[in-house]
Amino acid sequence: MMDVSKLGDESQWFVIAGPCVIEGYDFLMQSAETLKKITDKYKVPLIFKSSYDKANRTSIASFRGPGIEEGLKMLQSVRQAFDIPTLTDVHHLDEVERAAQAVDVLQIPAFLIRQTDLVLKAGQYAKVVNLKKAQFMAPSEMAKVVEKLKSIHQQNIWLTERGTMFGYNNLVVDFRSIPEMKKNKLPVIFDGTHSVQQPGALGTSTGGTREHIPYLIRAAVAVGVDGLFMEVHPQPEQAKSDAATQLSFETFERVLDQSLKIREALFLTKNKQ
Repeated sequence: MMDVSKLGDESQWFVIAGPCVIEGYDFLMQSAETLKKITDKYKVPLIFKSSYDKANRTSIASFRGPGIEEGLKMLQSVRQAFDIPTLTDVHHLDEVERAAQAVDVLQIPAFLIRQTDLVLKAGQYAKVVNLKKAQFMAPSEMAKVVEKLKSIHQQNIWLTERGTMFGYNNLVVDFRSIPEMKKNKLPVIFDGTHSVQQPGALGTSTGGTREHIPYLIRAAVAVGVDGLFMEVHPQPEQAKSDAATQLSFETFERVLDQSLKIREALFLTKNKQ
């Protein structure tokens, strides 16, 4: 098992990928197996992600997942079967300790990034904390969240860009946020799938423009992100959560291949300077 705390420098560029929400045991295992094969092919470290409970769904009728008990068991099965680290998000204080025992990275959702008690408790128990920049926050404001974690001596922190609100029902990505957040001297990740969301645009669920994901990811890689975050599903249109913004396995592989070629070009250019 790789040490997730070592990821994020130039030699340990990595990918966080997996379905938005756990839709069943076989579904999760097959998704993890496929993503592991793809990332092994390209020799890129994989952190498998999925949620046991989507607590921030648009509609009360929306599918939320299997819940913490069954969900964490499934994520542990993925971890053991494929020897890969796992990531999940937490929404409540009473989830943190249990989740930290089952997965390698705890993620603070964008909507909850200002919840000091949740951030601090995640920092207390997690190996690594991934902080998703809120849609309503400037990248410079993330320094204050980092400061909270460092106050309890948590040094293994990642920052993730996932778009900024642009009026109602739309997001825009300001790529200046990547070098701005890098001033914290921490790994900065780009979440290409959530960055194309159109919150509430479909009335009962979040919409989005899946076709724009590859363009934004290529741009983020060119700017110099330390890792990528992509939600991937075997049949994105049939997904029970974020159906408009998840990638197919085929598109995921194509985007990964393109990203690595951009990184190689950047490396060659840097060495010539």
